[in-house]
Amino acid sequence: MIDRAHHRLIVAAAACPLLIAAPAAAVTHCKAKSIDGVIAVSARDVVGTPRWGVRYDGETESFDGAGSCLVGDTMRNCALAAIGEPERTTAPPSCTLYLGDDGAEQCSVWIKRCVPSSEAPPCAVLPADNIWNRDISSMPVHASSEDWIDSIGRDGTVHPDFGSGLYRNGLIGIPYVVISATQPEVPISFLYDDESDPGPYPIPPLVAVEGGGSKPSKGKGDAHVILVQENTCELFEVYASKRQNGGASWSAGSGAVFNLSSNVLRPDTWTSADAAGLPILPGLIRYDEIVAGEITHAIRFTAAVTQRGYVWPARHYASSQTDPGLPPMGIRVRLKSGFDISGYSPTTQIIMTAMKKYGLMLADNGSDWYISGAPDSRWDNDELRELRDLTGDDFEVVNVSSLMIDPDSGQAAP
Repeated sequence: MIDRAHHRLIVAAAACPLLIAAPAAAVTHCKAKSIDGVIAVSARDVVGTPRWGVRYDGETESFDGAGSCLVGDTMRNCALAAIGEPERTTAPPSCTLYLGDDGAEQCSVWIKRCVPSSEAPPCAVLPADNIWNRDISSMPVHASSEDWIDSIGRDGTVHPDFGSGLYRNGLIGIPYVVISATQPEVPISFLYDDESDPGPYPIPPLVAVEGGGSKPSKGKGDAHVILVQENTCELFEVYASKRQNGGASWSAGSGAVFNLSSNVLRPDTWTSADAAGLPILPGLIRYDEIVAGEITHAIRFTAAVTQRGYVWPARHYASSQTDPGLPPMGIRVRLKSGFDISGYSPTTQIIMTAMKKYGLMLADNGSDWYISGAPDSRWDNDELRELRDLTGDDFEVVNVSSLMIDPDSGQAAP
């Protein structure tokens, strides 16, 4: 229980209330806030013992001190901690808590002003021999490298399109969420349904959407939703996501489902949640990789003007321009080996090393030389700005066509 003295210092206001109506004999009105840095949870209509978890259907942790903070069927500021464990001051990676009790239903709550963190995915992100994970440092320079670099911008600077905190009240980067294998599926409709994997999709009602801020599930821009499911190793990615009926259903531009243990590509000519028809998650820079000291995959990047064409492993284009001097979707770009990274911060060196060894993959239309990552409160935005020292002239396009074993597979030759 949090004592009355802590009530004088409220760090954050109450979070979003329950969005899905619950029947009688079910925990309701879930809220969470931070009091002196300790996450405190409140709810009504509690039946029996209240429990919490960070995955749907995983409410196994009983509240420490529940006997004193539970009055009748109402919880008031129960400290988020398992029995005998320290009070929890760090929000869960998804920023969402699930509350359950001895009744039939649950409710979920988003912790206000929380920035989702780069939780390590529960599965390997594609097989080790997938082209996303292939070392391309020794591959030959592409014959069209000069033209394509000129097109994207030789003087243009690299921009890290991810970071900590909020920018214009929106998350900085593309968030992803790890969900349980029991997360309920909800209906979803697509504008481009002929190139989308049909629903339902297991989207939580309070999921973090790209561009979301104080209302995290109301995204802006591309409004991507990315979900990694435990146990199944399935990756769900949605573009232009819009929550409907409090999360009981969704609408979107397009959606794609990938098996992270498989090299199978999208059907030829199909889009995904990205214009190139590729998965997004494999190209995101994640903070857990910085902690591990190594990024072992290509990095997603965008260009403003692209060609009406694509190269393996891409499956789709988003342009009407046939000029061969414009880059097609799917090209692989590498930081030149001679670029000196020794004077940069350790974080920047890890990213630049990956740019030399695994390169960048053109995956979508957008601002030139924008590279993608997941938001995380641990990013140092000043460090990330060091990447702006890089210009297009520091890169070259590599020819990876000799690595293709099967045009419908992302498996790369040794």
